[in-house]
Amino acid sequence: MTPKAGASPTALVVGGGVGGLTAALALARKGLSVTVVEQAPALGEVGAGLQVSPNATRVLFSLGLEAELSALAFRPEAVEARGWRRGQEISRAPLGETARRRYGFPYFHMHRADLVSVLEQACEAEPQITLRLGETLVACPGDGTPSLVLTSGERLEADVLVGADGLRSVVREALFGPAAPRFTGNVAWRGLIPADRLEGADIRPVAALWMGPGAHFVHYYVRGGTLVNFVGVVEADDWREESWSSRGEAADLRRDFVGWHPTVRGIVEAAPEDACFRWALFDRDPLPRWSRGAATLLGDACHPTLPFMAQGACMAIEDAAVLAACLAGKTCEDVPEALQRYEALRRPRTAGIQAGSRRNAAIYHLRPPFSWARNLVMGAGLGMGSTMDGLYRYDALAAGTRPDA
Repeated sequence: MTPKAGASPTALVVGGGVGGLTAALALARKGLSVTVVEQAPALGEVGAGLQVSPNATRVLFSLGLEAELSALAFRPEAVEARGWRRGQEISRAPLGETARRRYGFPYFHMHRADLVSVLEQACEAEPQITLRLGETLVACPGDGTPSLVLTSGERLEADVLVGADGLRSVVREALFGPAAPRFTGNVAWRGLIPADRLEGADIRPVAALWMGPGAHFVHYYVRGGTLVNFVGVVEADDWREESWSSRGEAADLRRDFVGWHPTVRGIVEAAPEDACFRWALFDRDPLPRWSRGAATLLGDACHPTLPFMAQGACMAIEDAAVLAACLAGKTCEDVPEALQRYEALRRPRTAGIQAGSRRNAAIYHLRPPFSWARNLVMGAGLGMGSTMDGLYRYDALAAGTRPDA
């Protein structure tokens, strides 16, 4: 479409997940009219836990969501790493009030569906946002023209197109061609268990990481402490299904964690037979480009991030804030330059998080004697806590507004 000289841009956002909805809300608050296109007939992602660290709550609170999120979140006291069999504490970094004072914003554990619901309600209340649910994209120009064709034949046009449509992004493929994601050799189990079913399992109010040979296990409270979310990752080469909604056999889950500490065993034994999910972990190398013309990418569409730093959703939330800042006050003619600035600001940080997450996957799964050295290093304070400052102090709200950025 031909840009309207001097007019504020309009935006099309493909994808109604955490990143897409945050982007829509952030762009609308900067004065853009936004249409979100989502293929699911209703929002509300498959239930799972999510860690929302201060670098992300800073953005979400700026969008007016503090009260709604605080009512649904759980505030962990710390993140702890422990040995898989004996349960000895290897490393501990305080969160809770310590994190809020240090970084200015809290660290939340949330049910992913709760976060999506809060974002959806905020978008529905925003007059400049239109949600188009149950719409499947069949065509997207590869030259960066910001338009879409839906299965109905309807053509949607705007001044900027944002592909927030995940690991297998249709927008990314249209802009830069096909590229298969890489199987990491890791398979993840996940599930949610009512907390009252785990009263004897000694579930502490922390983000708990248990590290073992070729596997690790994470658990934490969500939904105000009424549910326990768990993720167990094991090395495997015989499972390539990447859907979060693929069911696994509870007996296989229990077999994967035989011999682990009683707390881990208590969780896997309590996992519901009909609600254990198993999926393969895929990622990609950092993309050399995110943007073409008036089209760009956001979140997993451009930097799929393994869950080993708990930053996948947080990076998408940061993306949304920086993108909105870069487009704020711009005319339609300014869009391509603004998108180049956005990706230049974001690519180094997200590439670093991708690399760090891959590195943690290897570190968590070390076997003796290398695991002994890892435990000594982490116990000396050079583990999780040492990386937090640079990660959590990042201000996405300011990143796109600095004149020298």
